[in-house]
Amino acid sequence: MDFSTISFSGFSVIEWSLVSALLFFFLTQLFFSFFLYRKPYAHGQKNSHPDEEGIEWPGVSVIISSRDNSENLAKNLPAILEQDYPRFEVIVVNRGSTLETDLLLQSLEQKYEHLYHTYVPAEAERVNEKKLALMLGIKAAKNDILLFTEAYCKPCSDQWIKAFAREFIKGNDIVLGYCKLHIKKKCAMRHFILFDNLIYSLKYLSMALRHKPFMGNGRNMAYRKQLFYKANGFSSVLNMNDGEDDLFVNRVATSDNTGVVVSPQSMTESDTITSFADWKMFKSRYIYGRHFYKGGASAFWRWETLSKYAFYVLLLGTLIWSFLNGNGLLFLLAVFLFVGRYGFQLILLNKSSKWFDAGKFHINLLFFDLFQPVSNIRLRKYAKGRGHNKRYWSY
Repeated sequence: MDFSTISFSGFSVIEWSLVSALLFFFLTQLFFSFFLYRKPYAHGQKNSHPDEEGIEWPGVSVIISSRDNSENLAKNLPAILEQDYPRFEVIVVNRGSTLETDLLLQSLEQKYEHLYHTYVPAEAERVNEKKLALMLGIKAAKNDILLFTEAYCKPCSDQWIKAFAREFIKGNDIVLGYCKLHIKKKCAMRHFILFDNLIYSLKYLSMALRHKPFMGNGRNMAYRKQLFYKANGFSSVLNMNDGEDDLFVNRVATSDNTGVVVSPQSMTESDTITSFADWKMFKSRYIYGRHFYKGGASAFWRWETLSKYAFYVLLLGTLIWSFLNGNGLLFLLAVFLFVGRYGFQLILLNKSSKWFDAGKFHINLLFFDLFQPVSNIRLRKYAKGRGHNKRYWSY
């Protein structure tokens, strides 16, 4: 390959087509990185130090549905019960109640007057047990603002409730947050799991910030009790085994009723993922449910994936063609676009990753970038093979 006689005039129709297509998908990828994946981080930075002066804090009801999970409740409930907030209650709805869990909750109720617990009757229909638990919690709630998390999650600060309440003061009916993962270093595929959770979260948070909300995550989200009853509760998703968080939000969220909070004080954290098998089971809760999302969000993100693979395929084809035909300029252009995309993506994702405490990426980003869509396809087949939209994470 001769680089001494580089000139655009010698490009053939095929070479111009390769360059044009490669540039198109390069710009498409930059669009997704800059205008979407970057958005939650930028929003978090801009709103991380709000003014509290003169705020009249509304009442908040924190609702937790737990499947006989005394160990996690003992570990995480104190961080919720000891929030720096003037008016709140915590409601724990226990499914599969046992003496150990009941004794724990009774003991905590003696110390914390704002804790209340109830249970799902043993004879309740198992298919919609989680929805029934949440409905019992919502019915028992004294406040209009309902803040949801799981027994295996805990707030990252004592300002968690305040961070969500601010968004409701602005007039929102739904507020979406972020749940980070704390994974031990010895866990196989640890960095990929952190990457996957980050990308998954950035997608729905960025769309909500662009006034196109399409889902939420029950590990850290809130909505108004009034909105729940106006939507006839979970009636729109009762025919599905799950959907009490992602699909419910998909049905009721609009361009002007949904807010996002991603300050460090607003995040929750989970440490229950100890292996890739755990993550596989955990993520299968949502991966198949995407088929039931209304709106164009799923198709929009599929285009992002297709454009990414199209970029890589065209890149490889361009490099091979330029090498075989001795076109040094074409080779350099392809390398420049690859390095440009990788560098831009690396900088933006590492900024987001630092903000959301998801580790640091380097050369492994190339592998994760290519492997994640393949992993999602495999997880979708796994979920379908084990009972369609059934979820297997029993907390």
